[in-house]
Amino acid sequence: MEKEVISCELHDFVEVACMYGYQLRLILKSGGTVEGKAVDIASADGRELLVIDNDTRQQIDLTTLAKMEVLTPNAKFSEVVF
Repeated sequence: MEKEVISCELHDFVEVACMYGYQLRLILKSGGTVEGKAVDIASADGRELLVIDNDTRQQIDLTTLAKMEVLTPNAKFSEVVF
């Protein structure tokens, strides 16, 4: 079974969001949403996870993302569709 991964280009957008600490709204493939500040990218069990700070730290599997909206004004980009 192949491991699901996102493209390098999409991964770069996630890294930029973490580097600048952008405030994000993540729309998940399941239809749910998560909002918070991008903090870091972590890995666990062969999966890459976006660490979001929204009063508590949450880890979101990058392969579950449908869209990432940047809420921070004057950001380098505003939206990425996965």
